[in-house]
Amino acid sequence: MKNTTKNKVILASGSPRRKELLATLGIDFDIIVADIDESIDKSQIIENEIQRLAHNKAQAIFKLHQDKIVIGSDTVVVINNEILGKPKDKESAREMLNRLSGNKHQVITALSIISPNGSDDIVSVSDVYFDKLSEKEIEEYLDTNEPYDKAGAYAIQGGAAKFINRIDGDYYAIIGLPVNKVYQLLKKHL
Repeated sequence: MKNTTKNKVILASGSPRRKELLATLGIDFDIIVADIDESIDKSQIIENEIQRLAHNKAQAIFKLHQDKIVIGSDTVVVINNEILGKPKDKESAREMLNRLSGNKHQVITALSIISPNGSDDIVSVSDVYFDKLSEKEIEEYLDTNEPYDKAGAYAIQGGAAKFINRIDGDYYAIIGLPVNKVYQLLKKHL
Protein backbone atom coordinates (compact mmCIF):
# COMPACT_ATOMS: atom_id res chain seq x y z
CA MET A 1 0.00 0.00 0.00
CA LYS A 2 2.97 2.33 0.58
CA ASN A 3 3.59 3.51 -2.98
CA THR A 4 -0.07 4.22 -3.67
CA THR A 5 -0.47 6.41 -0.58
CA LYS A 6 2.41 8.82 -1.14
CA ASN A 7 1.18 12.27 -0.09
CA LYS A 8 -2.44 11.11 -0.25
CA VAL A 9 -3.33 10.42 3.39
CA ILE A 10 -3.72 12.98 6.17
CA LEU A 11 -4.18 12.13 9.83
CA ALA A 12 -6.30 14.89 11.39
CA SER A 13 -4.86 14.33 14.86
CA GLY A 14 -1.86 15.38 16.88
CA SER A 15 -2.01 12.26 19.06
CA PRO A 16 1.39 10.56 19.18
CA ARG A 17 -0.37 7.24 19.79
CA ARG A 18 -2.51 7.58 16.66
CA LYS A 19 0.57 8.56 14.67
CA GLU A 20 2.41 5.42 15.86
CA LEU A 21 -0.56 3.17 15.12
CA LEU A 22 -1.12 4.56 11.63
CA ALA A 23 2.61 4.16 10.92
CA THR A 24 2.27 0.40 11.55
CA LEU A 25 0.38 0.20 8.24
CA GLY A 26 3.56 1.15 6.40
CA ILE A 27 1.97 4.06 4.59
CA ASP A 28 3.11 7.61 4.02
CA PHE A 29 0.91 10.21 5.64
CA ASP A 30 0.93 13.82 6.76
CA ILE A 31 -0.42 15.16 10.01
CA ILE A 32 -2.63 18.23 10.12
CA VAL A 33 -4.37 18.82 13.42
CA ALA A 34 -8.01 19.80 13.06
CA ASP A 35 -8.99 22.87 15.04
CA ILE A 36 -12.62 22.19 15.93
CA ASP A 37 -14.92 22.68 18.88
CA GLU A 38 -14.59 19.41 20.81
CA SER A 39 -17.38 20.03 23.29
CA ILE A 40 -19.77 17.14 23.83
CA ASP A 41 -23.52 17.53 24.25
CA LYS A 42 -24.14 15.36 27.30
CA SER A 43 -27.86 15.14 26.49
CA GLN A 44 -27.00 13.10 23.38
CA ILE A 45 -25.90 9.47 23.01
CA ILE A 46 -22.15 9.35 23.78
CA GLU A 47 -21.27 7.15 20.78
CA ASN A 48 -23.04 9.58 18.44
CA GLU A 49 -21.24 12.57 19.91
CA ILE A 50 -17.81 10.93 19.61
CA GLN A 51 -18.60 9.96 16.01
CA ARG A 52 -19.65 13.55 15.30
CA LEU A 53 -16.30 14.82 16.66
CA ALA A 54 -14.27 12.34 14.60
CA HIS A 55 -16.24 13.26 11.47
CA ASN A 56 -15.90 16.99 12.14
CA LYS A 57 -12.11 16.62 12.50
CA ALA A 58 -11.85 14.79 9.19
CA GLN A 59 -14.28 17.17 7.47
CA ALA A 60 -12.41 20.28 8.64
CA ILE A 61 -9.19 19.05 7.02
CA PHE A 62 -10.88 17.56 3.94
CA LYS A 63 -12.42 20.95 3.13
CA LEU A 64 -8.87 22.26 2.68
CA HIS A 65 -7.47 19.13 0.96
CA GLN A 66 -10.26 17.66 -1.16
CA ASP A 67 -7.93 15.48 -3.22
CA LYS A 68 -6.69 13.62 -0.11
CA ILE A 69 -7.87 10.83 2.17
CA VAL A 70 -8.40 12.29 5.63
CA ILE A 71 -8.60 10.23 8.81
CA GLY A 72 -10.31 11.69 11.87
CA SER A 73 -10.63 9.92 15.19
CA ASP A 74 -11.70 10.56 18.75
CA THR A 75 -11.53 8.41 21.88
CA VAL A 76 -13.23 8.67 25.26
CA VAL A 77 -13.28 6.61 28.43
CA VAL A 78 -16.75 6.12 29.91
CA ILE A 79 -17.83 4.68 33.25
CA ASN A 80 -21.48 4.61 34.31
CA ASN A 81 -22.39 6.85 31.34
CA GLU A 82 -19.92 9.51 32.48
CA ILE A 83 -17.00 10.55 30.30
CA LEU A 84 -13.61 10.59 31.99
CA GLY A 85 -11.44 13.10 30.18
CA LYS A 86 -7.78 13.84 30.76
CA PRO A 87 -7.10 14.55 34.43
CA LYS A 88 -6.48 18.17 35.36
CA ASP A 89 -4.04 17.28 38.13
CA LYS A 90 -2.82 14.49 40.37
CA GLU A 91 -5.95 14.54 42.53
CA SER A 92 -8.31 14.19 39.57
CA ALA A 93 -6.13 11.35 38.18
CA ARG A 94 -6.31 9.61 41.58
CA GLU A 95 -10.09 10.01 41.61
CA MET A 96 -10.40 8.50 38.12
CA LEU A 97 -8.19 5.54 38.96
CA ASN A 98 -10.19 4.90 42.11
CA ARG A 99 -13.38 4.87 40.03
CA LEU A 100 -11.88 2.44 37.51
CA SER A 101 -10.45 0.18 40.22
CA GLY A 102 -12.29 -3.15 40.35
CA ASN A 103 -14.76 -2.04 37.69
CA LYS A 104 -15.59 -2.41 34.03
CA HIS A 105 -15.63 0.68 31.82
CA GLN A 106 -15.91 1.39 28.11
CA VAL A 107 -13.46 2.95 25.72
CA ILE A 108 -15.25 4.42 22.74
CA THR A 109 -13.24 5.27 19.64
CA ALA A 110 -14.84 6.79 16.58
CA LEU A 111 -13.21 6.79 13.16
CA SER A 112 -14.07 8.87 10.14
CA ILE A 113 -12.40 8.60 6.74
CA ILE A 114 -13.30 11.14 4.08
CA SER A 115 -11.92 11.11 0.55
CA PRO A 116 -12.97 12.00 -2.99
CA ASN A 117 -14.53 8.50 -3.01
CA GLY A 118 -16.94 9.31 -0.16
CA SER A 119 -16.86 8.85 3.58
CA ASP A 120 -17.06 6.10 6.17
CA ASP A 121 -17.77 6.44 9.87
CA ILE A 122 -17.48 3.69 12.47
CA VAL A 123 -17.57 3.47 16.24
CA SER A 124 -15.68 0.88 18.27
CA VAL A 125 -16.84 0.20 21.84
CA SER A 126 -14.53 -1.90 24.01
CA ASP A 127 -15.05 -3.07 27.58
CA VAL A 128 -12.01 -2.82 29.84
CA TYR A 129 -11.88 -4.58 33.20
CA PHE A 130 -9.58 -3.22 35.92
CA ASP A 131 -8.35 -5.23 38.91
CA LYS A 132 -9.03 -3.79 42.33
CA LEU A 133 -6.11 -1.40 42.92
CA SER A 134 -4.50 -0.69 46.26
CA GLU A 135 -3.73 2.88 47.29
CA LYS A 136 -0.04 2.02 46.92
CA GLU A 137 -0.53 0.84 43.33
CA ILE A 138 -2.43 4.00 42.47
CA GLU A 139 0.21 6.25 44.07
CA GLU A 140 3.06 4.45 42.30
CA TYR A 141 1.26 4.79 38.97
CA LEU A 142 0.56 8.48 39.60
CA ASP A 143 4.29 9.00 40.21
CA THR A 144 5.09 7.78 36.68
CA ASN A 145 3.51 10.89 35.12
CA GLU A 146 1.90 8.57 32.54
CA PRO A 147 -1.73 9.26 33.54
CA TYR A 148 -1.78 13.01 32.98
CA ASP A 149 -2.26 13.28 29.22
CA LYS A 150 -4.52 10.26 28.85
CA ALA A 151 -8.31 10.02 28.93
CA GLY A 152 -9.32 8.11 32.03
CA ALA A 153 -5.84 8.69 33.52
CA TYR A 154 -4.24 5.53 32.13
CA ALA A 155 -2.50 4.05 29.12
CA ILE A 156 -3.38 0.43 28.33
CA GLN A 157 -0.16 0.12 26.33
CA GLY A 158 1.90 1.53 29.21
CA GLY A 159 2.28 0.94 32.91
CA ALA A 160 -1.44 0.43 33.47
CA ALA A 161 -1.32 -2.80 31.45
CA LYS A 162 -0.62 -4.68 34.68
CA PHE A 163 -3.97 -3.51 36.14
CA ILE A 164 -6.15 -4.74 33.28
CA ASN A 165 -7.31 -8.32 33.58
CA ARG A 166 -9.51 -8.44 30.47
CA ILE A 167 -10.71 -6.51 27.47
CA ASP A 168 -13.65 -7.26 25.22
CA GLY A 169 -13.04 -5.34 22.03
CA ASP A 170 -10.31 -3.85 19.88
CA TYR A 171 -7.02 -3.29 21.72
CA TYR A 172 -5.80 -0.77 19.14
CA ALA A 173 -9.05 1.19 19.28
CA ILE A 174 -8.53 1.44 23.04
CA ILE A 175 -5.13 3.03 22.37
CA GLY A 176 -6.80 5.43 19.93
CA LEU A 177 -7.10 4.03 16.40
CA PRO A 178 -8.79 0.81 15.19
CA VAL A 179 -5.89 -0.24 12.95
CA ASN A 180 -7.64 -3.08 11.10
CA LYS A 181 -10.67 -0.90 10.31
CA VAL A 182 -8.40 1.89 9.06
CA TYR A 183 -6.54 -0.58 6.84
CA GLN A 184 -9.75 -2.04 5.39
CA LEU A 185 -11.26 1.39 4.75
CA LEU A 186 -8.08 2.79 3.21
CA LYS A 187 -8.12 -0.03 0.64
CA LYS A 188 -11.64 1.10 -0.28
CA HIS A 189 -10.70 4.79 -0.51
CA LEU A 190 -7.49 4.42 -2.54
